Order: sequence, then C-alpha cells, then structure tokens
Amino acid sequence: MEEAGRVIREWVHVYGAADANVALLLNDRHPAADTAVTEVTADLEVRDLSFADLRERSERRAATLRALGVRAGDRVGTFMEKGHEQAVTALAIWRLGAVQMPLFTALAPSAVAQRAHDAAATAIICDPAHAEPLRQDLNAAPWDVHTTDELDAAAPADPVPSVAVGGDAPFLLVYTSSPTGPPRGVPVPVRALAAFHSYFHFGLDVTPSDVYWNATDPGWGYGLYYGLVAPLLAGHATVQLRAGFDPELTLDVLSTLGVTNFTATPAVYRALRATVKTLPPEIMPRRLSSAGEPLGSELAGWAFDLFGTPLYEHYDKTELGVVAGYAHHADAHVPVRGGSAGRAMPGWTLSVLDAVDDNEAKPGDPGRLAVATAPDASPLMWFTGYHNNPAASANRFSPDGDWYVTGDAGTQDEDGYLFFSSRDHDAIVTYGYRVSPMDVENALLGHPAVAEAAVFGVPDEIAGQLVAADVVLTPGQTGDDAMAQVLQDYVRERFASHAFPRRVSFVSRLPRTASGKMRRGRVPRA
Repeated sequence: MEEAGRVIREWVHVYGAADANVALLLNDRHPAADTAVTEVTADLEVRDLSFADLRERSERRAATLRALGVRAGDRVGTFMEKGHEQAVTALAIWRLGAVQMPLFTALAPSAVAQRAHDAAATAIICDPAHAEPLRQDLNAAPWDVHTTDELDAAAPADPVPSVAVGGDAPFLLVYTSSPTGPPRGVPVPVRALAAFHSYFHFGLDVTPSDVYWNATDPGWGYGLYYGLVAPLLAGHATVQLRAGFDPELTLDVLSTLGVTNFTATPAVYRALRATVKTLPPEIMPRRLSSAGEPLGSELAGWAFDLFGTPLYEHYDKTELGVVAGYAHHADAHVPVRGGSAGRAMPGWTLSVLDAVDDNEAKPGDPGRLAVATAPDASPLMWFTGYHNNPAASANRFSPDGDWYVTGDAGTQDEDGYLFFSSRDHDAIVTYGYRVSPMDVENALLGHPAVAEAAVFGVPDEIAGQLVAADVVLTPGQTGDDAMAQVLQDYVRERFASHAFPRRVSFVSRLPRTASGKMRRGRVPRA
C-alpha cells in the first residue's frame, strides 16, 4: 500500500495543479499514433481513432464552438451515442475550458430541458439522428442545439489553443437521480482525475497490454469516469460499442477484440448468465469487474465458473467515483470475504457512522456508510456540493464536515470489510440504471388520467429490479391494459425510455400517513 500512496500523491499534485489542462492530460501528451477510441458497430465493424486524429478533430470542433460563442466555464450538453463523435465532442469542449454535461440518450426532451435549465447550458450538441426531437420540443429554449455534422461543416480553418483551467475548476457536470427530488448536478473538478486514474490503475488493474472495455454508457457516472475519461487520461485505448445491449453481441465483441479487461453492471452479467451456456475458447478475460449495484455471491460464482477468473464487486457513487470493493492490482488486493462488498480502495477512508449521531459505530454495529473528507484520510476526495442545490449538499455531509454520508447503510467489521443492508434508500436500479421513483411519479402525474402514483422497484432475475407503479386514476377513467400502455408510453415520451414502469397496477388509494406523506413501505410489491 505504500507504493499506492506514493503514486496517488503524485497524481493529486499533477491533476490538482493551477495550470492543469484537461485536453493536454487526456490527449495531447500521449503518443500520436496510439489508439484512443475503438468504436464497434452492431455488425462488428471496428474503427480506431488515434490520439492524433482525436486531437485534430477536436481542435477543429473546438474552433467552431468558440466561433459560436462557447467560452471557458460555459456548460455544454452532449446528447450522443457512444463512439468517436462523443470523444471528439468532449475533447472539444474541454479544449475551450468549458464544462461537458453528458446526457443519456434515453432521456426525453423534457428531461433534457430540466437538466439544461438547471445547468444554464450554453448549447447542446447531438448526433444528427437526435436533432429533430430536441429541436421540436426545445425550440424556445435559451440554448442552441447543434449536430456534429453541422459543426464540422462550419469549422474555421485555424484551431484554438487549449485552455488551462486548473485543478479546482469543473470540467464535467453530471446529473444523478435523487430519490427525494429532481436530479442533482454534480460538478466534477479537474483534480478528480486523480481519483479516476487511481481506480483505473489499482481497482481495475488495466495494463498497457490489456484490451479494455467498460460496457456502461458514458451518459452515466461509471461509464463516463471509467469508460471515457480514465482511459484517455492513462493513454489507453477504450472500446465503445455503438449499439444497444445484447448478450450475443457482447460475446461477439469480447471475442472479436480479444477483450482482456471487462467491466459492466451486474445486469449485464445476469443477462449473460440467462443466455450463455458455454463460452467460446477465444474469450479469455484476465480481469472482470462490476459496479452500480450489489453483485451477489451467486452471480460472482457463476462468472468464475464460466470465465475462469474472479468477478470483483466495486462500490461507486456519482459524487465520488469508485471508493470501495475488491481491487485487482496486487498492490491493493485483499482476500475476498463472503457477503462483503470489500474494503476501501487506495486513497479513501470509509467508516460506518452510528445511526443516531455522527460518531463511528463499533465493528459489526449497523449504521450509515460514510467517507472521510480530510485530505490525510481521503486524499482522493473531490466532491464539495451539488450545483445550485445547497440544501441537498448540506444533507450529504456531517455537521462538522468530516464525513460525506453516502445514503447507504450497513456494517463494517474489525478488518474494514463492508456489509450493506440497504443502498440509496428508495432508488431503483434497473438494468444497471439508477432511477428515482419521484421522477417517474412526476411524469405519471403529468397525465390527466392520473390522480396519484407510487413508484417502486420489484425484484427481477435479469434486471435486478423492474420499475413498477401503483396508480390511482381520476374519476371516470378505466384501469385496464390499454390505460397501462398509455401511461407507459407517456413516461417514455415525457421522462426516459429506460425508466418507464414495466408493471402498472390500478388501485383505489395509496397508503399515507395522517399528514398525507406516502408510506412507501406499505405499498404492495408483489
């Protein structure tokens, strides 16, 4: 661990420096001929983008954005599929010292608008295929929608120099679901690169000879931090599959590219388990990892039996990155302990706080999982609060500011191993995506036929959880299959296609307290 500490201190110094330059760190300092992004299509066409190509294309795109008025500190949304164009656009934004705001492409235009308004976005950049619905629904918005082909057609001849913004300046604004309110914007400073690099190196143990694939969408924290940012930072090629998830296609990509270091959500592994009986001999991963929700010993055991290598669970928060789990690298590896989600990753200190006060609980006593904020305890700590939301920010920290409180509960044994009892209160993790019940409830309540709605998760063998809803209709409405379909489509269109309730039940009333607050614990979940 001493060597890990030395390396982490060096990264904290370099990435936190006053002259830190994102474009230099993620692109310009790397060998020009090396591959930056390997894009794979649904028909297994493989296209490599070198660091030289990434630099040249992102410089031209940055010049266009500057001509359109984008400046350092501006927030620019990206509504794009995985692949070369996404990487080029992100680098172009960072070259200007601006802040990328990634937007998951399953979001409806209204959900995009909610985030863009909160962020005071200057512009939204999208693939040509996404332009029409965005422009149709957001035509009165105070920002412009630009497609990548339009930007390239208007590119000025002379590139602009990249801007050094320093370690404390944000370069990302990532929105994360909240179970108790609207999505929260997480400003990610440049110095957070130290945390991302540390997990990429120690947690995932990505080596120069690895073919690395993070199958999580970069529209979310884990896929963004460790599928796009960290590989570029380390000068390592990253695989981006420009297609929706399919178990057979996943196997084809693993085989075609010879992937040796693979990470995905448990939902991906569950889908593979339901589909795959035997593994082609050419698929021989060296490292397997998982994050986003609890993995479970049964799924980990299946993976070991099939792939012949351990599948390690990693614990992440959008506000922190990965902070705990079982690290693959020999300098940070700890033995697996049954039922535990692992221990703190290098550069982090975790503990369990008493359920009543903010004192550390005794080993084995239940409480709230927290991360120490002091630089000597957690030198990789970077989160200081949500964008435009001081109340939510205050709730994430203990009154003395010594602890970031994750919202998860569990215990910690005398050796520092963590055991979870609950994760993220009412948040629903479905197919690896974290969904706020309140977001779906608000979408349902926008339909004139809905008087009340309660949204919750129900167990599912593949998805982990499915989004379900109990709905009270307005007088005169009929609760039948046709109405359920109408409401499902309504949520798809008004919020997000990945978050619609796959089970809709019609009830006469919802359980509430005397003050009118919904009793989620009493909502039937069969």
